[in-house]
Amino acid sequence: MADERDRIKAMMGLSPIAATPAVIGGTPFGQAGTAQAPQTPMSYGGTSFGQAGSAAPTTNNEYQSALNDFNKTLKQAEKTLAIAKKSGSKNEIKAAQGYVDLLKGDIKEVLKLAGLTDGTTSGIGGTGAFAGNRSDASYIAEGRTGTSNTGQKYINGKLVSESEFNAYLYGSSGGTGTGAGASAATSAANAEALAKRQSAFDLLREQFAQYGLEALVDPLKGLIQENVSPSEFAVRLRQTEPYKKRFAANAARIGKGLRALSEGEYLALEDGYQSIMRNYGLPASYYAKGDLGRQEGFEKLISGDVSAAELEDRIMTAQNRVVNAPPQVKEALQRFYPDINSSDILAYTLDPEKGLADIRRKVTAAEIGGAAIGAGLATDVGRAEELAKFGVTAERAREGYQAAVPLIERGSQLAGFYRESPYTQATAEEELFGLTYAPEAAAKRKRLTSLEQAQFAGQSGMTGGALSRERAGSF
Repeated sequence: MADERDRIKAMMGLSPIAATPAVIGGTPFGQAGTAQAPQTPMSYGGTSFGQAGSAAPTTNNEYQSALNDFNKTLKQAEKTLAIAKKSGSKNEIKAAQGYVDLLKGDIKEVLKLAGLTDGTTSGIGGTGAFAGNRSDASYIAEGRTGTSNTGQKYINGKLVSESEFNAYLYGSSGGTGTGAGASAATSAANAEALAKRQSAFDLLREQFAQYGLEALVDPLKGLIQENVSPSEFAVRLRQTEPYKKRFAANAARIGKGLRALSEGEYLALEDGYQSIMRNYGLPASYYAKGDLGRQEGFEKLISGDVSAAELEDRIMTAQNRVVNAPPQVKEALQRFYPDINSSDILAYTLDPEKGLADIRRKVTAAEIGGAAIGAGLATDVGRAEELAKFGVTAERAREGYQAAVPLIERGSQLAGFYRESPYTQATAEEELFGLTYAPEAAAKRKRLTSLEQAQFAGQSGMTGGALSRERAGSF
């Protein structure tokens, strides 16, 4: 505060504050002593109270005594102002008001008062007439700070340039500010901005620390001292290489036209994947973690927009329907789709580039083929996929092919015996699985049955006719 008062006193043409205690009437404040005559009247803007340029000589000893104690509290300054207003002296009121405003931090009002002390000046650091100010010799001899009657600038009796003088008055802003008040306001604004940046950093670090990823945020600490908006901290974080590496799948998602996941969504998806894989007993290598908890095995799944539910469906398809299925299913899978390695069916089904619907179609075809193989029949991928399109499931295929075996055997015998068109496996499949030509296949079987029954019925005089009729109806 003393430096600020020195600047105000310089504006008013006063000497700097002495390091010794304030003296009222010649006696150190708070000590005993005999009051002495007031010291040289305080000059204001180069004109002393009671001299030319002042409104009237000051005879108010109470005011002068209070005024001499420049190092005062706001309460004392306001008391001085009240005394000055009683005296009616404009200069006394202006000076006292200047002290009050200074202590309140309103430097603008102080400057205004300082510039209006006499009509011969144009304000502090101005370029008007300075006839009412002290001489250069006086400023040098008395170590004063201010503007002499020739317009020269002095700081503690030393001649200085205009810019140096303004820097002394207004701080490092070079005279473009409004003095101590502006400097204090700037400092407060800077402190507030710094606090906001610190808060933004702390909040971001706290959020990432929940996932053990605070190391990603620590390199941003230097931004606190830079003039960076708090809202940019997260943007800057996502531009760092460690962040890009940790959340690598987001770049791939954007490249595919998908939106980038938030950090929380990304990590939650990883946790979901890992939980499902553990539950299904997949090897730990599928969800191993690297630096900063990165799980590279999950990046294709995330970039492929595979949800946790879809991942579980893929694993169930591979494990329950292939890995744990009868060997005939694996045989059919390998025969139908040579590109699928049955020993690593999990890797195939977990590849997001392989559509889940396509995987299901192939596995279903392999199940149908496996059912045919299990019944001792033959089939190919085309027929198996055709049956799959008609909704034939693994269970239905097993039941159907078991029923088809005796039909195919008996039907082919009767067709040959009665010289009818062949009754084949395809004919039985049409009827048993409800395919396109199911009605025709059923009619063919009934015709062969009726031919057989007619033959047995035409035979007369044979014993055991009832037994023969029973046999004739078995097909």
